[in-house]
Amino acid sequence: MSTGKIVLGVLAGIAAGAAIGVLVAPDKGANTRKKIKQSGADLADDLKENVTSVVDNITHKFARYKGTVKENLDHGVTSLSDEISTM
Repeated sequence: MSTGKIVLGVLAGIAAGAAIGVLVAPDKGANTRKKIKQSGADLADDLKENVTSVVDNITHKFARYKGTVKENLDHGVTSLSDEISTM
């Protein structure tokens, strides 16, 4: 049996289990839908926070490296100017 078929079988089993769980849940359909909606909103909020954190981290690192590159470039230009003037 190929790995793809196994993965497909597992995913189908998960989907079937979730569907059966919703159908036999002791709660009313409206309450179940509300819970699902809230879980989705919570997941979206968590994802948004994680993405924001990653973007902030990248922005901070970029700003730091930009400053370092500028300093090195300025130092190189100064050194080159000094070399040219001593020729």
